[in-house]
Amino acid sequence: MDRNFVIDTRRNPGCLLQLLWFLVIGWWLGLLWIAVAWLFMVTIVGAPLGVMMLDKLPRVISLRDEPRRVVVTASAGGLIRREVFPPEINLLVRAVYFVLVGWWLSALWMTVAYLLCATIIGIPLGFWMFDRVPTLVSLKRS
Repeated sequence: MDRNFVIDTRRNPGCLLQLLWFLVIGWWLGLLWIAVAWLFMVTIVGAPLGVMMLDKLPRVISLRDEPRRVVVTASAGGLIRREVFPPEINLLVRAVYFVLVGWWLSALWMTVAYLLCATIIGIPLGFWMFDRVPTLVSLKRS
């Protein structure tokens, strides 16, 4: 009988290194990254690059990668490991969402996240909020 196990993994550096990165580099580079991404998103031609930059924002701010979902199947023949990607929402739906909601909601969300990161106690919640930016901007599934 085959058994499937689903494992969510991240390849992030340790918490201390993430915090040091944010305190030395991430806070100013992240703000610059957000500003440049929004300049690209103002133009029709640059919007895809701006969205891509915001998808990478957790990496720039705090060295955090997207989670990877791995399915391991245990059978009589051994273990089979494969990476699973969630199905993406239709591109047209994502584009309409971005135009109507994504751009302003993500701007508000990133402002709150940045303000939380300005306080020591709010950094974990701020990092969590930055991890959710790709979903808020364009309904990207991770």
